[in-house]
Amino acid sequence: MRERTAWCGYVAHSAPSFNVPDITASVVLDVSKMIQVFRAEGRKRSSLSSSVVHPYPSFATRRRLRSNAKLSIFSYTMNYSVPLLTPTSASVTSTQPAPALASVYVTQGVPDAASDPALGPRVDTWNLTLSKSSGFMPSTATVPVPIRMVLEKAVRATTISIADIDADIASLQNLISHFPRPHSEHITSIHGLAMARFVRYALSRQKEDLDRSILHYTEAILLPPISQAGLSLNVGQFLFYLAMALLFRSKDFDQTEDVEYSIKYLRYLHRLPLEFFDIPRNIIIAMLIRALGTQVESGTGDGTWNIREMVILCRELLTSNVSADLPVPSFTDLAKAVEAEIDRGRPLQLLDQVIECLRDAVKMCPPGSHPVLFALARTLCTRFIIAHSNDDYEEATTILETILDPNLPGKFPDSIQALASSFVTMLAYRRSSISKNPEDTEMTISRLRAELSLSSIDEGLRLNVTNSLSILARRRFRDYGLAESREEANSYLSQVVDLLSSQNLAKSEEYVAESGAVLETYSTAVIQQKIQHVKGLISNTAPGTEHHKRLLRGLVDQYRIKFSRTNDISDIEESIKYGWLWLDLTHVNEPWRINPLPSRSLSEVLLLAFRHTNKTDYLNESIILDYDILKLKSARAEHFHTILRLVPSLLTRSQLLGRREDPHEAVRLMSLAVDNQYANEPDRFRLSCNWALIARRIRHSSVPTAYKTSISLMQRSLSFAPTVSIQHARLVEMSDQCQSMPLDYASYQIDLGRFEEAVETLEQGRALLWSEMRGLRTPIAQFVEEDSPLAKRFSGINQELEAMTVSITPSGRPEMEDGIAQGGDWMDPFGRLVVKRQKLMEERDALVTQIQGQPESEGFLKAPSFTTLRSAASRGPVILINHCRWRSDILIVFHNSLPCAIPTANDFYIRANKLQNELVEARKHGLDSGKYQDALSSVLKGLYKLVGEPVIKRFRLLGVPEQSRIWWCPTSVFCSLPLHAMGPISSSDTPDRYFSDLYISSYTPSLFALIESRKASTQTLDKPLLLLIAQPDDSLPGVKGEIKVIGKLEERVTVTSLVSSEATLSSVVDGLRCSRLAHFACHGVLEAGKPFEASFKLHEGSRLTLLDIVRSRLPDAEFAFLSCCHAAEITEESIADEGIHLTAAMQYCGFRSVVGTMWEMADTDGRDLAKSFYKSLFSSERPGVPYYERTAEALRDATRKLREKRGISLERWVNFVHYGA
Repeated sequence: MRERTAWCGYVAHSAPSFNVPDITASVVLDVSKMIQVFRAEGRKRSSLSSSVVHPYPSFATRRRLRSNAKLSIFSYTMNYSVPLLTPTSASVTSTQPAPALASVYVTQGVPDAASDPALGPRVDTWNLTLSKSSGFMPSTATVPVPIRMVLEKAVRATTISIADIDADIASLQNLISHFPRPHSEHITSIHGLAMARFVRYALSRQKEDLDRSILHYTEAILLPPISQAGLSLNVGQFLFYLAMALLFRSKDFDQTEDVEYSIKYLRYLHRLPLEFFDIPRNIIIAMLIRALGTQVESGTGDGTWNIREMVILCRELLTSNVSADLPVPSFTDLAKAVEAEIDRGRPLQLLDQVIECLRDAVKMCPPGSHPVLFALARTLCTRFIIAHSNDDYEEATTILETILDPNLPGKFPDSIQALASSFVTMLAYRRSSISKNPEDTEMTISRLRAELSLSSIDEGLRLNVTNSLSILARRRFRDYGLAESREEANSYLSQVVDLLSSQNLAKSEEYVAESGAVLETYSTAVIQQKIQHVKGLISNTAPGTEHHKRLLRGLVDQYRIKFSRTNDISDIEESIKYGWLWLDLTHVNEPWRINPLPSRSLSEVLLLAFRHTNKTDYLNESIILDYDILKLKSARAEHFHTILRLVPSLLTRSQLLGRREDPHEAVRLMSLAVDNQYANEPDRFRLSCNWALIARRIRHSSVPTAYKTSISLMQRSLSFAPTVSIQHARLVEMSDQCQSMPLDYASYQIDLGRFEEAVETLEQGRALLWSEMRGLRTPIAQFVEEDSPLAKRFSGINQELEAMTVSITPSGRPEMEDGIAQGGDWMDPFGRLVVKRQKLMEERDALVTQIQGQPESEGFLKAPSFTTLRSAASRGPVILINHCRWRSDILIVFHNSLPCAIPTANDFYIRANKLQNELVEARKHGLDSGKYQDALSSVLKGLYKLVGEPVIKRFRLLGVPEQSRIWWCPTSVFCSLPLHAMGPISSSDTPDRYFSDLYISSYTPSLFALIESRKASTQTLDKPLLLLIAQPDDSLPGVKGEIKVIGKLEERVTVTSLVSSEATLSSVVDGLRCSRLAHFACHGVLEAGKPFEASFKLHEGSRLTLLDIVRSRLPDAEFAFLSCCHAAEITEESIADEGIHLTAAMQYCGFRSVVGTMWEMADTDGRDLAKSFYKSLFSSERPGVPYYERTAEALRDATRKLREKRGISLERWVNFVHYGA
């Protein structure tokens, strides 16, 4: 019966059956029950020595058999002494995944010389570690080498071959046949066969060897215990070895039931008292931790329960009072198990406990326990990916950078440093993907470039890094419009394609998922080939595995891309089919699911199918999937973009099916998403504008909140970009929202009769760039003592930020030298600018909050109130025209009364657009053409009917006298229409007049700009200094006459002339700094789509650009006459309400009043206009009035005189405009 029981114990492990007599497969006896039977039979357990020695023949027998076999298998002793538990000193690095098997430390050698002098002395213990790297987010850990690797090294060290082992096996079998079953030689030979087969498996990798090893260990368990001098074996030891071998077979041959038995036996051994056998408890615990972790990684069993038990066992190790002997691999096993469970989309409530356990392990493990420190870092990374805690990111990064620091004592092994480098890089990438913070993105790009430059990087990691760089470069181009980033993205994408098609990766059995950008580079034929290849892999892949999921994802993407080429509905249906299969494997209904990718991909494909079929079933399924994602707290970084997809789906369904509740639900979702911190400000701003639009259409109560949110986010969106040129490009990109939203909000407020609030809104929504830069020049003396450290720091930060903002956008490529980044710094100049600016902005925001917290400083740097804005009308009314699709209005702001609103016709909005289009189209025929003259005349008449006539009527009603100063602060299309010249105004008793004949018109980019231009100064009416900048040449012969006109003013002013070669960039800038008046007579150059590159043409083609002007601070400036083309013209592809042109720039840098031109000017008009203008300016009719306040009337008089000149066309006098005070 004993023999039958022995074989039944083996059958319980599902091993292949053997032709052994008396096997009864129907009887399955658990090993724990076997041991109880042995106890019941009264078998005596002998005490064990400190070393468990593998069975070997007696000394005499061995000497007798030595001539027939090397018996090298018996020269290995399983040693569990203290030295075996010390950290590893040697390491082996592999790029292939290592099986997570129990760490068995093997001593090469033989029994002590005293027990067997013929075999020589014992040698030192080996400790090895194996590293592996796989996956986009490295799941790499430093893990102990599996026993087979150790045995292989032992075998190599003693030159043992499979033939040697086979000879030993034959000898052992011979011994077994010579002794009866109860005999000690028979028993030790059975154990020897088990070990021999185990070592043979280490070399052969043949499952049969492992099967037979398990069989022999199972048989040995049921044999009687033995106790001889120097030799002691019992059931507990055999059970330990059996559990270890089962662990191997489970991992290597995917026999998940084996690890269940291994765990069962190890748990049993763990519960036994210490005196039962002499295997140290720490070894049992370590093996059990490894087995539990293996089961978690295989995806079987209850992962959460296993990890909870692993934490308890690790805690037991930490409290075992043998800190020097702590099995370091146990803690790395714990980290690996956690990561495996998370990778399956199963968030753990135990993460906090695991991390605390690892923190304690770092403290208690002996010096040099590098894998434990790394395990803590990787687990912190895992929690960061789930919870997005900045503290976890900072702690993990600090640990990883400590590992990488070459200057710290106790250098970490190269293998761990390589892993740390990969980890810190990919952790940075994940953070940049989550936070969308510009600083994080630039830091990540730098780390990825550095990682890619390493010669030791393997192909798999190179592929992931290169693909990540491609994604970030595309994001950079989207955010900043850098042409270099687009080129870089395309270059990296090309490298990704090359890597994917490289020989090594092509031969890999593991499918590498390809992004949509990569798939787009393939032809339809290639995509079809890939589809067939993936289908072939699926047929040979176990369902439910991670590899199987990747294959399904690949088919979803491939069919989607193929459909975009073929428009064959069967392709999109195939994509949907595989999408559902993929989603079904992610446990969509389980609340712990983390990864929203399957739902997101399927939702997008379903929407695509709906757009091409109009089948509402597809639309409804897509909506349901998006709501599933919103239920996942762990996927909150995806919530914003899910809502972006869900809102239009709801609105479409409402239109198709008449569901009134859907728009209200869309509004609710948008109100939640605008505060999502995982999205950047520009994207949130766009969504907030849509929220306001939809809410207003359905008369939702959230309309005011939506508009307020939009206004707030619009200004903050600018700080996202580092330079004013990029800020302008972003505004142009968002032009639909930036131009219309403030006007829409103001119209809503006017509709409610809140005129003061409407004025505030229009001010906040215009001239954003000028306001941003003006904020960097805000004086602080009225709020904080000027010499205080706070004031000095605030002023210093403002100066640094202003210098960055008005700088030329630097290069987006790293500074290279012989193919290597200079100084090892892979961050390019643009990245450094972004990072530095971001840090300064954060510090500035903190200082602003500090200042606003002081008494009577609450309004510091906040949007000006109407009480402040109305002071812009201190010299005359300011007219704001709100050109809006909802309703258009004309608001008139007065200094001492509430604003009044002039209602407009229902078709006001459309008629204004037609007037602008008419003028723009006519200009294509040339300013001298008859078509343009006719169009301009028509536009002026139309403007008078639309705006001029109702304004004049209201002025007369309110008692505003003719010849009063008035200011235009227009919006939208009116920014490029000549409001000052509206007319003619027909009269029965006088000749036709124009608006400028009745009122003296000026323009201002914003109310606050007008207020700033009137600030008190120390200027007097003494003889001022006038700077003349002139470039007479063959194309501008009239400039010489202009120079003569200025020269004749020397009785009134002191003239400094910079003519021809004297007019260099530096001389002009220096001259402007000390001059009160300036007169430019040169070419004005306009750059389409690049307003900050508009310029004055100086000597030999050098240019004074708008940015050069903006950078200047001109405290003494008073008035500038810009006698050149395009000085006040808004370029194409620019935003009208921003008012970015040379005239506005001169006003910003300090000139209180400026004369400019709306388009090209005739060369001779400069001389004639200047003569009349300066005569009026320096007349004695208005004594005591500052010169800059006289300039508007002087220009009106000069243009009237020019208009009266014979042969002067309409556009020549209309061209000139006045800006400022």
